[in-house]
Amino acid sequence: MTPPDAPLTAPISGTQADPAVLSCLTVLKKRAEFLAAARARRVPVAGFLLQARQRDGAEPACGIRVGFTCSKKVGNAVTRNRAKRRLRALAHEILATHGQPGWDYVLIGKPEVTVARPFDALRADLDRALQRVHG
Repeated sequence: MTPPDAPLTAPISGTQADPAVLSCLTVLKKRAEFLAAARARRVPVAGFLLQARQRDGAEPACGIRVGFTCSKKVGNAVTRNRAKRRLRALAHEILATHGQPGWDYVLIGKPEVTVARPFDALRADLDRALQRVHG
């Protein structure tokens, strides 16, 4: 039985989602983690900025960690929260399957673009950014 918060279908295949895949993402919460990602690779795409770094040996390499941030330049609190919700949905859909374990990813919203851009375009942006980081 799937947990109540698990989606009924997997984002790509249309089949039952595996709860283990959904739980492989851990959210970054500490400022030091965000600063470490800021010193690593940056991939600007049309809808957002992706920062990615491979964790070193001092940190546990299991799982994928992801963080989300939107500055006040994105808009008021309602707009920032909407942008972060869209980035979270995008990360759970794409990073759970295309992200690499042992990596930290930070998605940074852009003013006016992250909220207004179609979700399919954001999805394509994240696929392109991950190819540039790992390719």
